[in-house]
Amino acid sequence: MKTVNIHEAKTHLSRLVEDAAKGEGFVIAKAGKPMVKVVALEEAPAEEPKKKRRIGFLDGQFFIPEDLDKALDKEIEDLFYGEHK
Repeated sequence: MKTVNIHEAKTHLSRLVEDAAKGEGFVIAKAGKPMVKVVALEEAPAEEPKKKRRIGFLDGQFFIPEDLDKALDKEIEDLFYGEHK
């Protein structure tokens, strides 16, 4: 495993990280003393893909009356203006 000093690691961090991701880990040393080891993360298990929403999956499950917009007119009017007799 390659050892690099802190200055070199700061200067070439992007390249070193790319190499580590490919499996070529490295050690960062300070004054010749190894401080940390950089290695690639283990491959995480793939997440299950989200289920696609199906358009129309409730088709035929509900009945919407033709006069839906008129169904509550009397009740709403009564709420605003009181009952008309």
